[in-house]
Amino acid sequence: MIADERVTREQVLRAAVLAGDESAWQALYDETFEALYGYVLWRSGGRKDRADEVVQECWLTAVRRIRRFDPQRGRFLDWLRGIAANLVRNQLRRESKRRSREVLSDSRSPGSATDGSPLEDLERGSRIALALAALPERQEAVLRAKYLEGRSVAEIVAAWNQTPKAIESLLARARDEFRALYVGSAGDEERARDPAALGWQLQRQPRREP
Repeated sequence: MIADERVTREQVLRAAVLAGDESAWQALYDETFEALYGYVLWRSGGRKDRADEVVQECWLTAVRRIRRFDPQRGRFLDWLRGIAANLVRNQLRRESKRRSREVLSDSRSPGSATDGSPLEDLERGSRIALALAALPERQEAVLRAKYLEGRSVAEIVAAWNQTPKAIESLLARARDEFRALYVGSAGDEERARDPAALGWQLQRQPRREP
């Protein structure tokens, strides 16, 4: 869909939603749910419990703020992603504060979380989410395009109107920065060889109804 058609269509749907047309809201939901959930799961480090919570809150927020959505400024999906990104950051801040107040229990003592255990997976997901949240926006976006959306360098070049050299350089910097952030929080360089090797569980989820 070309830009002008997308803007016109989303303007019509927005107006219909504001007029109380439930089918218009359903159309927006159907078109964006899977992409939004994939994005949130990525930003949550593969933590489905977090992703479920954030996606639900994102839709509730979107309902309250739909008047603020301006199709001329960007896609509805991108507007939703902006809301979701803020919710993920808030969630991470809350968890960081909670952890800072916790007294380590026996179940979280050194050696208690074996590799591949549920606790280990939760901790890894948290570190991934923190590293992604700390990345510069453009670096996060290029890693997302490459590893979540599965785009080739050539496809990113075409979509971003950049040279291959510029995209390859950006990807290299983004990988290095992600690796440094992840290792800094985990102390485990072996698991930070490459974003694609971290084992994020990004399986497609069952549809939720709005």
